[in-house]
Amino acid sequence: MRLLLTSAGVTNPSIRAALADLLGRPIADSSALSIPTATYGSPYGGPASAWQFITGQTPLPMCDLGWKSLGVLELTALPSIGEERWVPWVREADVLLVAGGDALYLCHWMRQSGLADLLPSLQDTVWVGLSAGSMVMTPRIGDDFVEWTSPDGGDSTLGVVDFSIFPHLGLVPDNTMAAARRWAAEIAGPAYAIDDQTAIKVADGTVEVVSEGHWELFPHGQQ
Repeated sequence: MRLLLTSAGVTNPSIRAALADLLGRPIADSSALSIPTATYGSPYGGPASAWQFITGQTPLPMCDLGWKSLGVLELTALPSIGEERWVPWVREADVLLVAGGDALYLCHWMRQSGLADLLPSLQDTVWVGLSAGSMVMTPRIGDDFVEWTSPDGGDSTLGVVDFSIFPHLGLVPDNTMAAARRWAAEIAGPAYAIDDQTAIKVADGTVEVVSEGHWELFPHGQQ
């Protein structure tokens, strides 16, 4: 897959241009599926958050960008309807828009639903993650971001990319650069701290930071 891993969605022209480049076509000509599942796992989310994400009623631009078509893919429903129905829906979409919330809960349902197993075959699909929707593609999220307890009790996620992400840098008092450095030391692997004006673009094995804000790379987990 081609990935656009954001902290807060498509928040500026640079990130929007990166999205258009990954799509290879205008947003207005692209079909999207929104995945709100992560919102249900977070103590700060729920039905209202899912509705706001799907309808674009948030300050986090994702579903309101002017897509040709937009549908909803709720991962918790997929095991009950069978792959013969939902896999074609995913394959036909140009982009998956993945909400924030709880990354471990999202990871659990990606595995339970079968979506995680399908990802390697989606070579022409773009994954646009928002916060937890980005973090789920990394190897670990770190103890600071564990809220929902996974069945194995750890902080491991899908490991599609080989780096971790500390989102919302500077947004709240706890998300300082000093906190990011402590988190990166725990991760003990490549990691990025990114603010809400920053995204990480991954295509054809190349990682590129797209930013109109602030970010930092911790190449070995710490400075």
